[in-house]
Order: sequence, then structure tokens, then C-alpha cells
Amino acid sequence: MTAFLVVAAILVAVTLLLLLPPLLRQRAAGAEASRAAINAGIYRDQLAELERDFAAGSLIQADYEEGRKELQRRLLEDAGGGDAAGAKAQPARKSALAIGLALPIAAALIYFALGNMAGLSPESAKPPKVTAKEIEDMVARLAARMEQNPDSDPKGWVMLARSYKAMGRYEEATRAFDKAGQIVNEDPNLLTDYAEALALSTGGSLRGRPSELIARALKLDPEFPDALVLAGTAAYEREAYAEAAAYWERLLKQLPPDSEDALALTDSINKARAAAQKHAKQGKKAVENKAK
Repeated sequence: MTAFLVVAAILVAVTLLLLLPPLLRQRAAGAEASRAAINAGIYRDQLAELERDFAAGSLIQADYEEGRKELQRRLLEDAGGGDAAGAKAQPARKSALAIGLALPIAAALIYFALGNMAGLSPESAKPPKVTAKEIEDMVARLAARMEQNPDSDPKGWVMLARSYKAMGRYEEATRAFDKAGQIVNEDPNLLTDYAEALALSTGGSLRGRPSELIARALKLDPEFPDALVLAGTAAYEREAYAEAAAYWERLLKQLPPDSEDALALTDSINKARAAAQKHAKQGKKAVENKAK
């Protein structure tokens, strides 16, 4: 795994961290939930569009990085929930980039063309200038090749799974991850990728199997950034707010102080702490009322 891919994966997870909690709060007001759902749909559409642009070679890496930063900032503003933030968000979303999504597609194309993992080095893996339709066709051909020899190439299944995930075809991604077999169970990065795909295929919930995969990833590497983010998000979903903050605090120690990522994560930690305090007070009040 290259350093670029690791960093990109971390940033994707942090972005999801900012996006998922508002969607997972079952007690949110109707209008607030609706806005969050709309934002999530827009976000997914833009990820797919930007992934296609990058894979087609019409987007350079400098723009990729700049758009990533802008996307994170706008997502944080959306989490704040103001109308002004919503009004300003749309233009920025046009230029926001798909963190960690274009590289799997490009890697899959090279993998398909060369038939081995040696062609996946970052020096040689420049995005081919192809159309979105050509990308879809080549991924389909890779899928057909894998189906013909399902047990011969676990890494091929991983490439296919990540390609499907990048294209928003989450159910197909989960099936491909499953067919990759033991290679997934031994890699915390693949386990968290699998957990994300499962969650996205079921509307964003990390309950059940996704949480089991995240726990397995943390058992392999207790400080793996992606798994810490998702473990915190899963805890937030089940209203274990203090536990969520604890996971995210472990990740915060790994980020450069005062970086954009650290500031965004700190904001989410503070929100989790506040929710934990409120939840504890409500529980105490309920016990007192019951005792009367």
C-alpha cells in the first residue's frame, strides 16, 4: 500500500466521520434529517463524477488535493447546519474531489491490462485518458475474468471490489470483497474498506457485520486510523457518545496539530462529548422520575 493511498484512505474516513453522524441521529428534526439526506446524495454523486474526471485524466493531482481540502471545509460547515452554509456549499461541491476513489479505478485498469500487481506502482500508474463508459467496460471485463477463475487471484478480487466501491456499486463491492477471502481478513485496511462498502450498501448503518469487521481490523492494528474513525462513528450511531469520542481522540493523536484534519476531528470530538453529557443527564433524570 503506497503512502498516498494510506493518507487518502484516512481522509475519506474523516470525511465520512463528518457526514455520517447527522444522518445517523434518529432524533433529528425532520427538516434537518432531510437536509442531511440531500447532502449525502449530492456528496455521493460528486464523488462518482470527480472519480470519473480523475480517472479520465482531466483532473490533475494538485486540483485533487485542493478540492479535497475544500470538500472537508464545506462538509464541516454543513455539519454546523446553518442556512448560510447550505447556500454557499453548492459551488464548492463542484470542485470537491473524491478522496481515495480514483486510484482504485486507475489501479484496476492497469491491473486488467497487465494481468499482475507489478503494474500498480505509483510511478507507472498514471490515470489513463479514457471515458467513463470505457472505465465501466474495462471494470466489467475484469469482473468477467475474475468470474472465470474465481479462486486464482485474491488481489484481483480486491481491485474489483475497490473499483465497484469507487463507482458507488456497493453491493457488488461487498460480494467482491467476500470472494477475495483470507487476504481481506488479514489486512486492517481491507477490512475497513469492506466495512464501509457494507455500510453504504445498507443506507449508511454500521450496525452488525460492518462493526464486526471494524473490530477485527482494530484487533490486527489497534491504532489503524480508518478503523478508529469508523469505530467511533459506529459508537455514535448506537448513542455511545463517550466511546465515540474516545476512538476519535486516539486518531487525533496521529494527526499534525492545528492541521485542517485535526481541527475538523476536534470539532466532532467536542460534539460527541457534549452529546454524552446530555445523554447522561437525560438518563439520570429518567431514573429520578421513575423513582418518584
